[in-house]
Order: sequence, then structure tokens, then C-alpha cells
Amino acid sequence: MKVFKELYHYREFLRTNVKKDIRGKYKASFLGVLWSFINPLLQVVVYAIVFPYIMRVQTPNYLIFLICGIIPWTWFTMSLMLGTTCITGNSNLIKKVYFPREILPISTVTSGGVNFLISCIIILLFALFGGIGISWHLVFLPLIMLLQYIITLALVFLTSAFNVYVKDVEYMVTFIMNLLFYATPILYTADMFAGSKFAFIFKLNPMAYIVESYRNIFYAHEVPGLKSMAILYVAGILFLIVCYALFKKVEKRFAEEI
Repeated sequence: MKVFKELYHYREFLRTNVKKDIRGKYKASFLGVLWSFINPLLQVVVYAIVFPYIMRVQTPNYLIFLICGIIPWTWFTMSLMLGTTCITGNSNLIKKVYFPREILPISTVTSGGVNFLISCIIILLFALFGGIGISWHLVFLPLIMLLQYIITLALVFLTSAFNVYVKDVEYMVTFIMNLLFYATPILYTADMFAGSKFAFIFKLNPMAYIVESYRNIFYAHEVPGLKSMAILYVAGILFLIVCYALFKKVEKRFAEEI
């Protein structure tokens, strides 16, 4: 309970940090926050043109299919890569001012979540104008988002703490994220590898389930797998507790090591 009391006490600092992360990301650019829309759209256009010819993908409404995968993935990968350096990147602040250090990872993932919500407008527009439409299954969106938030925050607690002591962690994260992108059914359907020796990768990759869940509610108008979601919630919360405990254990030497 102490952590929640501290976060509540420093809620204004947390709110300010989230706003800074959202505004500061595109502060020097001409288009500003519009890049939250443009970046994923540019990725979608490239993959929509190239990938069907490489993999002979025959998925209906492939453009919308891609958007439902790339936009959640953008939140995940950007939060993880920016979150990994959120401690080392705020070294002056950490050395001069006391505040709960967990605010930095939390604000990074939260600001990414706000950008994701804004980007969901793109998915809805493409669904509406692409003929797919929207359905009541969107009520599951907060549940899926919260699950992704929990897993992402756990990983950011872990990588941001280790990056203070081992500076190579940020480069390792970038490399792993590039590999994980192709191990997640973003460009292709998960059933393409059903029954193959690589099928176990999807079972071990929580983002595979999360991306499929977003597609269930935006693209296929289906109820996501609630049993799998429940299992991932339990595993994700336990993982978050462990990662947070590790973060708190090593945070005492942050100021010395940065």
C-alpha cells in the first residue's frame, strides 16, 4: 500500500511527467502530435504494399488487419525502448530531487497508452470507411489495454533498472524488439504457423495474444479468448510484482551508478 500512497502524494509530478512525455516527444517537429498518426500509417502503407507480394497473403481487408496489429505494437515497442532509458536519461533529476523513481517508468508507459488511444481513432476510421464497421465487442478494449499496460510496465521496470548498471541493455532491447516483431502475428495470421514447430513461439509471446485480441474486437467482431486473458492477467500481475520488487531493490544506487 505504501507505493500507492507515494504515487498519490506525487500525483501532480506524475501527471506533469506524462504530459511532458506526450508533448516533448514531438515538441521540435512542425506536425507535432500528428506524428502519432503518421508514423504507424507510414508503416502500414509500406507493409500493405510489400508484404502481400512476399508472403502471398490473402487476408481480406489486409490494410485494416495490419493497422490492428501495428498500432498496439507501436505502443509496446516505443514504451519499452523509451522506458529502458528513462532512468539514465533523467540522471540530473534523480541526483538532485527525491521522488519515487517508479514514476519515470509509469509515466513512459502511460504516455504511450494515451498516444495509443489517440491512434485508435485511425483503426475506427479505417474500420468504418473500409466496410468492416464497429461492434459492441469494443467494450473489451479497456481490458485488453490494461493487460498490455501491466505487461509493458513490468518489462520497463526490469529493463530500466538493469540499464543503469549495464548500459548495453538498451541496445539488446532494440535488437530483441526487432526479432519479436516477426515472432508476433502482426503482418500475418497466427494460424499460418499452426501445427508447425514454431507454434510454441506464439504460446510464449503474450503480445501474440494481445494483438489477436485487438483484432478480435476491431477486425473480426468477436469476443477475445477470455480464458487466455484471465491466465495472462494472473501471470502479468505476478510478473509486475516481481519486476517492481527488483526495481525497488536496486534503485538505491541509481544516483551513484548513473
